[in-house]
Amino acid sequence: MKPPLPPHLILPALRSRLLAALLLLGFAGLAGRAAYLQGMHNGFLQEKGESRYTRVLEMSAHRGMITDRHGEPLAISTPVESVWSSPQDMRATPEQTKKLAILIGLEAEEINRRIKGTTGDQQRGARRDFVYLKRHLSPDVAAKVVELNIPGVFLKREYRRFYPAGELTAHVLGFTDVDDKGQEGIELAWQDELAGKPGSRRVIRDRKGRVVEDIESIRAPRPGQNIALSMDGKIQYLAYRELKQAVEVNKAKAGGIVVLDAETGEILALVNLPAYNPNNRRSMSGGQARNRALTDMFEPGSTLKPFTVAAALEKGEIKADTVFETSPGTFSIGRATIRDTRREGALTVAQVIQKSSNVGSAKIALSLPPQTLWGILNDVGFGTPTGSGFPGEASGTLRPYRSWRPIEQATMSYGHGIAVSLLQLARAYTLFSSEGELKPVSLLRLDAVPPGKRVVSRDTAEAVSEMLEMAAQPGGTAPQARINGYRVAGKTGTAHKLEGKGYAKNRYLSTFVGYAPVSSPRFIIAVMLDEPSAGQYFGGAVAAPVFSRVMSGALRMRGVPQDAPATNVNVVYGRAGAQG
Repeated sequence: MKPPLPPHLILPALRSRLLAALLLLGFAGLAGRAAYLQGMHNGFLQEKGESRYTRVLEMSAHRGMITDRHGEPLAISTPVESVWSSPQDMRATPEQTKKLAILIGLEAEEINRRIKGTTGDQQRGARRDFVYLKRHLSPDVAAKVVELNIPGVFLKREYRRFYPAGELTAHVLGFTDVDDKGQEGIELAWQDELAGKPGSRRVIRDRKGRVVEDIESIRAPRPGQNIALSMDGKIQYLAYRELKQAVEVNKAKAGGIVVLDAETGEILALVNLPAYNPNNRRSMSGGQARNRALTDMFEPGSTLKPFTVAAALEKGEIKADTVFETSPGTFSIGRATIRDTRREGALTVAQVIQKSSNVGSAKIALSLPPQTLWGILNDVGFGTPTGSGFPGEASGTLRPYRSWRPIEQATMSYGHGIAVSLLQLARAYTLFSSEGELKPVSLLRLDAVPPGKRVVSRDTAEAVSEMLEMAAQPGGTAPQARINGYRVAGKTGTAHKLEGKGYAKNRYLSTFVGYAPVSSPRFIIAVMLDEPSAGQYFGGAVAAPVFSRVMSGALRMRGVPQDAPATNVNVVYGRAGAQG
């Protein structure tokens, strides 16, 4: 028989029942809460639990490659490792932090600031569970970071853009930023196609934050598209080499050159100087990244005279042998006076182009209604972008003809009072190389010849082409544009640079635009030198030789048959040129 309980342990029946009810109620509440969390609201618990050992990591997409028309790589992405940290998981000793700082080139204090979230990036709202410590490390440095075995410090596979041709193609390709996003040029214009789509994967981490197992791939990364440019790498190098030599010899401030395929309008080469190295942009200034051949405008000078003549021929106002008196080498319109560099006397229309007479060109222009001259300049693309798709491309300036005064119409005929880009100028000359059709231009490789737009008749285009061929022969303004074995057609331009509200006396823009071989044009080349200051400044003396050397090399690279006896004299830099 059990002994009776002490009196102080005996509870009244009511109190015992109340206590039992409370205990049952508590157990019921716990059971209900458990059922709610695990059955109806289990997502919250799973999220909290998984956050302690799983993580979703982003997988960078491989950026598409950019190649030239022959498949040679111009921009490629190479895998690199970036160091990042999860601040909540990082457990580094002072000695480990010091070693990490030395490896990645930061101060230990800077690492601590980033982990604590006091950097500018964190203040702007960067995620607190992900902090970059250093982007784009070399493989050997990344391996040493792993050897430190710091909990909460990880490596992330990313891609860094590399440009094998360096500054040769810098202004066409542009570059990407540290996040592999296009910032200039083709990289920016075709960012969506090149970038692809990043992916993600879920992984299991150990207690030190290290990835120990891949659970699943949530979304596979989609690589970017490869892009084949119209550029020919060999012609690009040739253009760069010759332009660089010309800039140095003539002590020019800058220079540009555009090479077009005369049949398709594809841009085979495009070079600007000064250039920069897209692989190392530490010393690059803002102006160096500008693709001047597409974004900068200038007055083209006498390279516009052929369009004035074409407009007059097309309207039937003149013929190639119509004579204009240019004596005494000046022509006054109101208070303004137009001047020729040399006194030529009576000149036929063909000779106006050959000798590059401003007086003759002005008189031809004034024989036309303003709308007629404006019409051809507008039709060949001046005043509107070329449609190349290049970001920041200039449209140029072509003022409405209704506002022209007579002196403005006259000066417009020889390239003053109008602003164009070098690419616009090169494209406009497809009018004469393609028998009166204007060709579209393309930075991408084309598989078929695009249709052109008829601007003038075939007879008009052929007549002007004959005049342009005369300009590149002895007696013209550009004999230095000749090429052994090939017929060449082209026009020089020499214009004073704008300065304030007027023109600078001793600062010039020297240009030459032409094509070859005349019998069946394959290439159009436009050359511009900005402020040549070595004594020569006429387009025929400083720009035409560059045309000759680049055109000669390009024709021979492509094996283009000769259409003239190989009797021309080789071009030498520095020879005197005629009026431009």
